[in-house]
Amino acid sequence: MRSANEAILVIDMQNDFCPGGALAVAGGDEIVAPINALVPDYQVRVFTQDWHPADHKSFASQHSADPYSTVEMPYGTQVLWPDHCIIGTEGAAFHKGLNADEADLIIRKGFRRDIDSYSAFFENDHTTPTGLDGYLRTRGVDKIAIVGLATDFCVNFSAVDAAKLGFDVTVIESLCRAIDLDGSLAAAKAGMTEAGVRFA
Repeated sequence: MRSANEAILVIDMQNDFCPGGALAVAGGDEIVAPINALVPDYQVRVFTQDWHPADHKSFASQHSADPYSTVEMPYGTQVLWPDHCIIGTEGAAFHKGLNADEADLIIRKGFRRDIDSYSAFFENDHTTPTGLDGYLRTRGVDKIAIVGLATDFCVNFSAVDAAKLGFDVTVIESLCRAIDLDGSLAAAKAGMTEAGVRFA
């Protein structure tokens, strides 16, 4: 068992991000079993869940645009995604093989229509908090291990934000999978490294 100051953060292990889902990450389901095996080693366990209204403005369908094109939002450049992880749908549910009952806390993100939310800590304006920072600090956490989907988006943003907030952050690469959209994986790894995130 890890010490009480260490948390595991399991990012977006949901049906829509696994093979057969609306925004599938290649091999996303391959990491479910090893994540299940690792989670009990931690005393603090937080899972995140992408949780969008059906008319979310990050959806390409709301702009009559092609998926993976971009638009400018008040908070910056936004990738337009296929409709995914719509509140209450099977796609938004955790992968059936994931032991989600092991979570102490589930953070739902992206539920505000006008702003996307990749990070477990902040929405994409980088200022609107999810409350996770305060939760971890009141639990006495200062070290975080991150696993899940996808390395270059939600894992990346969560890791960088955690490091900026002063946490000691490790991304367990073997328990993550990436979308790798036009070089996004290499850019994400460079950004995480610059922020002080370690890889294991």
